[in-house]
Amino acid sequence: MILKKNNKKIAKKKNLSEKKLVKKEKNTPAKNDGEENTISTKGSVRTPALLRGMKDLLPKEEFFWKTLHHTAENLAEAYGFGLINTPILEETALFVRSLGRGTDVVDKEMYSFEDLDGGKICLRPEATASCARAFIVHGMQSLPQPVKFWYYGPMFRHDRPQAGRYRQFTQFGCESFGVHDPVVDAELIAVAYHFLEDLGLKVNVHLNSLGTPEDRQNYLIELTGYLRTKRSYLCEDCKKRLVKNPLRVLDCKNLECKEVLNEAPQIIEWLSESSKSYFMKVLEYLDEINVPYVLQNTLVRGLDYYTDTVFEIYLEEDSEGAQSALCGGGRYNGLVEQLGGRPTPGAGFSIGLERVISVLRKQTDEGTCKIKEVFPSVFFAQLGEQARRRALRLLEVLRKSGIVVAHSFGKSSLKGQMEMADKLKVRYSLILGQKEVQDGTAIIRDMESGIQEIVDQKKLKNALEKKLQPKV
Repeated sequence: MILKKNNKKIAKKKNLSEKKLVKKEKNTPAKNDGEENTISTKGSVRTPALLRGMKDLLPKEEFFWKTLHHTAENLAEAYGFGLINTPILEETALFVRSLGRGTDVVDKEMYSFEDLDGGKICLRPEATASCARAFIVHGMQSLPQPVKFWYYGPMFRHDRPQAGRYRQFTQFGCESFGVHDPVVDAELIAVAYHFLEDLGLKVNVHLNSLGTPEDRQNYLIELTGYLRTKRSYLCEDCKKRLVKNPLRVLDCKNLECKEVLNEAPQIIEWLSESSKSYFMKVLEYLDEINVPYVLQNTLVRGLDYYTDTVFEIYLEEDSEGAQSALCGGGRYNGLVEQLGGRPTPGAGFSIGLERVISVLRKQTDEGTCKIKEVFPSVFFAQLGEQARRRALRLLEVLRKSGIVVAHSFGKSSLKGQMEMADKLKVRYSLILGQKEVQDGTAIIRDMESGIQEIVDQKKLKNALEKKLQPKV
């Protein structure tokens, strides 16, 4: 009897615990650093949460993403860059060799793991090394130079999630292999600048030169000697960087570290005459094409493969570069050789699109965004099963003629469909009912005046094209 009573008590406690757990799950949202995220439960089934630092691309953001992709594609084609798509998974060694040990990307942020066959692979943290690998693997050194790529796709870093920064993020970038000339650097800077300018953003290019590897090494000795005398004033991260990668100290945003850097030796003073001459020609090209720039002597970029020109692009209002850069790039003449190819000069840039969209969304909220969403000019309303079938056929005819028509087969009432047409602010609505199906006609309604016109379905395309022509 005592045993039975104890069993009943245990079962009762277990049931209460399970009820509390379910209740807690229902009321506890998953953390994702500012992104909306809830956990729903049905009975005891828990809906998987969105991973921290990840983001769903929703239809309400479609306009921004489409605009960025079209702008990138049109600009890249205009400047003669060809599309390249490299795999998301690469050998870990590719980025260890190219980016370098001691960099935050390799040491802290890279998603690296062991494959089922025992090989070490990773999710690509950037695309430049992947493009260089493709250049070597596919024997592109035998092609007419320069070989120019553009890419658009996801990258991955285990970074601290914050506004406009995610662990899976999207980059648009361009790379140019095979020619070492200031005009190539200026062209890449121009493409990046005009991409942001075409989106209505006022930006400035921040520029510096790292010179040759020999120039950089000579400067590194001088910089390290200076920083060691100021070690006690540096933040804890910079004390570690001083041992692993002293150039990274120049990137620090800590105010005390910035004060130390005010008196630090400047790399421009340690450049050879040929490196200085090369950099001056880059600036002359930028002056010629009216691209605004700011000389930034602490700009080094955090990756080992950079040589000569390095640059970042910031919003014009962020003149000090205190916020995150929208774009970063530069020249990397030793990268292809470092990965096993023949010595080949290279240069490129990448733009973080989530950060760009974050700025555009803010401007949209403020009413200052220059890019505007374009809505369809025509809405197709239909009533009844036969009208729905005929509408499918007519929609395809209109689509092939280049007329984009909005519609909603999910709404059965004419009132609901016309309300949607009003929200979309279309100029005209097509109305197709049982009578129109039998007569082979359709109604075109002017949404502003309310005037309706009956048109033969075979002449519908021509009638709409005429009405949609710009008024002179």
